[in-house]
Amino acid sequence: MDARFTELLTPFLKFLGEQEITPDSSLRELGLDSMQAIELLFAIEDAFGVTLADDDMNDDTFATAGSLWTVVRAALGARYAADGTQVTAA
Repeated sequence: MDARFTELLTPFLKFLGEQEITPDSSLRELGLDSMQAIELLFAIEDAFGVTLADDDMNDDTFATAGSLWTVVRAALGARYAADGTQVTAA
């Protein structure tokens, strides 16, 4: 996952504490509710300059940090490698 993505998630996860966000981190267990999910969606779209598809706005997408990052990475397209690292032009 991208560090910027992880930093963006942190304020929305009220139960995170000192834990590190991992791809398997349950967003619901860490305190993300449905209203915050909408706010997070707008924050992601603004921060990354993408628009997430309406079809991706579901419980599966917001289940874990990794599932949400997968959708964001797909929206970003070729700017990110499969492991989530940013690809820069040579």
